[in-house]
Amino acid sequence: MGLRERRLEMGHSQESLAQAVGVDRTTIGRWERRLVQVQPSLRPRLAESLKLDLAGLDALLKQPAALLQGAAQLPPSNDCGSGSTDMIRREFLRVIAVTGALAAVSAEEAEELAEGVGRGTSVGFHRMNAHLWQVYQLARSKNSVYPAVHEQIVSLTDALKGRSDAEVVPLCAAAGDLFQLAGELAFDGNDYEGAAASYALAATACRDSGAFDLWACALVRHAYVDVYERRYGEAEKTLATAARVAKRGDTALSTRHWVSSVQAEVHAGLGNFDACERALDEAERVADLTSTGCNGGWLRFDGSRLAEERGAGYVQLGRLDLAEAALGKALEQPNLAKGQSYRRRGVVLTDLAAIGAKRRDADQVLTFGREAVQLARTSSSGYVARRLQGLRAEFAPMVRDDRILGLEAEISALSTH
Repeated sequence: MGLRERRLEMGHSQESLAQAVGVDRTTIGRWERRLVQVQPSLRPRLAESLKLDLAGLDALLKQPAALLQGAAQLPPSNDCGSGSTDMIRREFLRVIAVTGALAAVSAEEAEELAEGVGRGTSVGFHRMNAHLWQVYQLARSKNSVYPAVHEQIVSLTDALKGRSDAEVVPLCAAAGDLFQLAGELAFDGNDYEGAAASYALAATACRDSGAFDLWACALVRHAYVDVYERRYGEAEKTLATAARVAKRGDTALSTRHWVSSVQAEVHAGLGNFDACERALDEAERVADLTSTGCNGGWLRFDGSRLAEERGAGYVQLGRLDLAEAALGKALEQPNLAKGQSYRRRGVVLTDLAAIGAKRRDADQVLTFGREAVQLARTSSSGYVARRLQGLRAEFAPMVRDDRILGLEAEISALSTH
């Protein structure tokens, strides 16, 4: 049982518990997600409110098992059962069939992967996680990957039962990896609270395992939820922590460069052009790494997205000519030009449509906006759909154009879930 479960058991909402302890509701949420520790001065009131003594509260806050129990924030899938090896194998093979991701792994490899998970080893879990990331990236509909991820979480939860602290540590790293994938699924489905909770669990698991690069990546993903919700001040603080953690990681990996790229987006949101440029220049140093610097799973930053990220930043800063040039370059990237990444292409097209709207160029809005709508429909991406929903606010100066009204109606009909 974790802090959240104890709060619910005692009949408290976050608001009522916050009032009893004398803190803000968001502080309770941060304690539950283990983003910050409970200050010593507040522990007696928290323990009293939860009907615990101080020793019981300390035990509650330190339970490693709570990391995986928190994954229950992913609702049970109708396709999921006992979490057995057979179920994992069946779900993994089903996802491969549904997504057409046969290039990622063969049926024989899937059997071997599922058996490795069934044995409960950290190596087995890491290997399965890596393949789930591959399938997730290849899937047009990200939701199709959910059942297999859920089964992996169930199996990992079972593997932690009865383990010693020494055995739990390597499994925590596997959990930190998996929770980041779970968070990606939630984020793409516009469940930002669920995504933040998954990333917080990931950060805690990675911290406990001493996996610095994995930990920093979890913090970056958590910060991006704040970026997307335009809470740039909060994101800036989280990214500062991520930068410090990344410095303790593997210098051959691109982690610190990814931190810089997201910091650039925060600086753009805060209206600081010079800081944005400096962060982007730092991110571009990823090209100096002797290897790719990424693993294709929880760390995929190789600099290939910098053109689109630079363009998006320029849009926020109102530098439209610079933005258009950068976004045009982004569309020439092979995987975007060939339509291999629906979500990324959809976001770039939406940004180009936004530039057209700021210029009151209806033809540009329609050219890029319509294609983005089609990609959102094809991929069922809630992320692209929500970006398009945000675009509608730019249409006010052009509402007399029936074509724009038609596009607005198409955007309104998109599902953001």
